[in-house]
Amino acid sequence: MTRLLVTGGAGFIGSAIVDAALARGWRVRVLDSLRPDVHGRGYAPDPRVEFVHADVRDRDACAVALFGVDVVSHQAAKVGPGVDFSDAADYVGSNDLGTAALLAGMAEAGVRRLVVASSMVVYGEGNYRDAMGRRARPEPRRDDDLAAGRFDPVDEQGELLVPDLIGEDAPLDPRNVYAITKLTQEHLSTSWARSTGGSAVALRYHNVYGPGMPQNTPYAGVASLFRSAIARGEAPRVFEDGRQRRDFVHSRDVASANIAAIEATQATAPGVFRAFNVGSGEVHTVGELAEQLSRHAGGLPPVVTGEYRLGDVRHIAASSDRIRLELGWRPSVSFEDGIRDFASAPLRNAVEG
Repeated sequence: MTRLLVTGGAGFIGSAIVDAALARGWRVRVLDSLRPDVHGRGYAPDPRVEFVHADVRDRDACAVALFGVDVVSHQAAKVGPGVDFSDAADYVGSNDLGTAALLAGMAEAGVRRLVVASSMVVYGEGNYRDAMGRRARPEPRRDDDLAAGRFDPVDEQGELLVPDLIGEDAPLDPRNVYAITKLTQEHLSTSWARSTGGSAVALRYHNVYGPGMPQNTPYAGVASLFRSAIARGEAPRVFEDGRQRRDFVHSRDVASANIAAIEATQATAPGVFRAFNVGSGEVHTVGELAEQLSRHAGGLPPVVTGEYRLGDVRHIAASSDRIRLELGWRPSVSFEDGIRDFASAPLRNAVEG
């Protein structure tokens, strides 16, 4: 029987992984600090779950949590783009120092299998092609272009670039503090695998949504921000022109991808690190997401504001060919079905602050 530790297992994605693991009959332990800015008014674990209430940076608690474990699913992290740069120290401490402490504990405990939550943000912008069909990587968008409503990247001649799916071998270009910490988590996991002979898999989640998303927090994903606005009787506010392309993947599919990756670490060669995109395989726009949520939830129509954030990327959508071919994983929740269900699904209690 697999003995699994899920760090951050009380969180949005972590709890979905816990449910999927329990459904397979695995023994599950959760290590979570229950940060009030994430968890609101508490956490009631499944009675089959062994719960350790502590920060992953607590060496003694981490040792207790790792005892007797076969594999770790590392989901504990501060997520989202943040409010401003004053968040930087918290991101680095929570995500990178936390990962380093966990990996050190795993090395000491002899745990040699790891799945770590990464993100599409490690890529920066998505893939593009120019008018000749050649691959192109645009520079970061400029403030004066965005202010003028010129949102789409262009080539050196000023011609629009055509968005394309992004694969795991694309250049990595993290463009905010959160993105940098996610890439650092991957680098730390690579170093751990090489130095201990462990097997590590990083799952680069695309835009995850589903039941239990946190509400009323600047760190939540766009789907939660739209749902929270609708619940308050407000129209969802869509930045730019709403045509930003994304891959929205349901949390249930993300959980099943984690199960596939956990099982893969059992057969992976020692000292190997491998990254996989986790996406739905469907490309939709942010405006479509807002429109569908409002329609299914009976809310006000979305408002396209033209507002922008300088660090945001324009288009990024996943190629999930690698995880499909190597791990046999496929998503099971369509955009239409997932958004219809999410429109009335419970969200996590409002957080403090």
